[in-house]
Amino acid sequence: MRKILVTVGLPYANGSLHLGHTLEHIQADIWVRWQKLCGNDCIFICGDDAHGTPIMLSAQKQNISPEDFITKIKTEHEKDCADFLIDFDNYYTTHSVENQDLVTSIYRQLQTNHDIDQHTIEQLYDAQAQMFLPDRFVKGTCPRCRAENQYGDSCEACGTTYSPAELINPLSVISNTTPIKKTSVHYFFKLEKYAALLQQWMKQALQPEIIHKLNEWFAVGLKPWDISRDEPYFGFQIPDHPNKYFYVWLDAPIGYMASFKNLCSKTKLDFAEYWRKNSPTELYHFVGKDIIYFHALFWPAILMSVNYREPTAIFTHGFLTINGQKMSKSRGTFITTRAYLNQLKPDYLRYYLAAKLTDSVDDIDLSFSDFISRVNSDLVGKIVNIASRCASFLSKNFNNKLAATCDAQLFANFLREAASLETAYEKREFGSAVRIIMALADQANQYIDQKKPWTLSKQSPTNSEIQQICTVGLNFFRLLILFLKPIVPQLAKDSENFLGIKPLTWNDRTSLLLDHQINAFKPLLQRIEEAQIKGLFSHE
Repeated sequence: MRKILVTVGLPYANGSLHLGHTLEHIQADIWVRWQKLCGNDCIFICGDDAHGTPIMLSAQKQNISPEDFITKIKTEHEKDCADFLIDFDNYYTTHSVENQDLVTSIYRQLQTNHDIDQHTIEQLYDAQAQMFLPDRFVKGTCPRCRAENQYGDSCEACGTTYSPAELINPLSVISNTTPIKKTSVHYFFKLEKYAALLQQWMKQALQPEIIHKLNEWFAVGLKPWDISRDEPYFGFQIPDHPNKYFYVWLDAPIGYMASFKNLCSKTKLDFAEYWRKNSPTELYHFVGKDIIYFHALFWPAILMSVNYREPTAIFTHGFLTINGQKMSKSRGTFITTRAYLNQLKPDYLRYYLAAKLTDSVDDIDLSFSDFISRVNSDLVGKIVNIASRCASFLSKNFNNKLAATCDAQLFANFLREAASLETAYEKREFGSAVRIIMALADQANQYIDQKKPWTLSKQSPTNSEIQQICTVGLNFFRLLILFLKPIVPQLAKDSENFLGIKPLTWNDRTSLLLDHQINAFKPLLQRIEEAQIKGLFSHE
């Protein structure tokens, strides 16, 4: 039995979850459910990223404390995840005693290892708001392509990265005034010291596309990483420096450790077993490509310095687009997780995204015309249809009872494909898994079409051959549900209830359900209607 710890990127506690977050949560949740289905000890943790200037300012606008603000957001995030069937073992927050203790101890160790330097730097300062401006709180003209209204870290028009001070005609987003330049002492982690170790580690831990991108950064040369911020700031104070705070991206990934430590305090889990150097356990992070810089450089380098284990691997995914467009409020393509849940079942989107997910970092498009077609055709028309067709005959004339025997050879192809499914699930090639499962569903439906139980029923409703055919059909259905279980957990649960069986495990693939009483069939899924899709775009 493998011992595995899985995390997803911590959602920022400054607003509602949207379908971009949900893509990542679904991808990780499917993989975790697969591991648990196989009997592995797989722990799934997350939490809110709860520090930084945006949270401080949002709380001020609502005239509440940052603590109250992030508590409210965390409650919302947890409910959204639970309702989307994302089965976290622990959902915590970076604003915690555990995280503060870990951040402080790690910082002290970095100091002991001579991995912290201090430098005086020049930054943009909003004199009216009396605060230094983070990158995203400055806008101006791109110094390269002259595109206007660009943020202080990168240009959306040409992709150039730069410092806020390089912007032409910068303006503070907070006060809409021109910022001044001001110096301040900051603290830096010696990232460049760990370049060789990072290059060695990433060969086994990252996807080829990500390695290629990181090699570009290594070619330029890694630079010291600024881990401090000036007050006012919502976060943890740096020890011995009362006016300085740890940058949110230092304590955010340490929040993975804090969430796990919090879980350990409530269970018999051993923190050191999972986080000590050379631990035999496995650690995986699922993250979006926009935050790979932090997860594949800063985070493992910190862990190397303070003698904790590095991630076994980081699984990076692309962005989610809606009908071919970037998610955007102005374009009307921004859909919150709750807006989706108000209209549609989570299994629908879980299935659709799974059908498109691979081990690449390519973007994934949610095309709603394709979404309707695929869900209605595959889940309703192919999978649930098998149960519906067979259950009706068994209910009418066989008291919902399966036959005592059936030809086991009919299921040989299902078992052969199970090995391919194991590989596809393990490698996160969920699209390949779906294709295999739907090809098997076609075979199951073809079997029923060829045997024509409806024709036999017209001749003799109690013909035992009808019971045999339907027993085969429902065993096909049972295996298909088992194969789909990590992807559509609610459909799996409802199907298990219909079949009157215990929760399916991967070992059940080699057995058949015979001489067994099933329950009365109730519709397991409804077809998606156009009106439900329109409802997604009608919310404020």
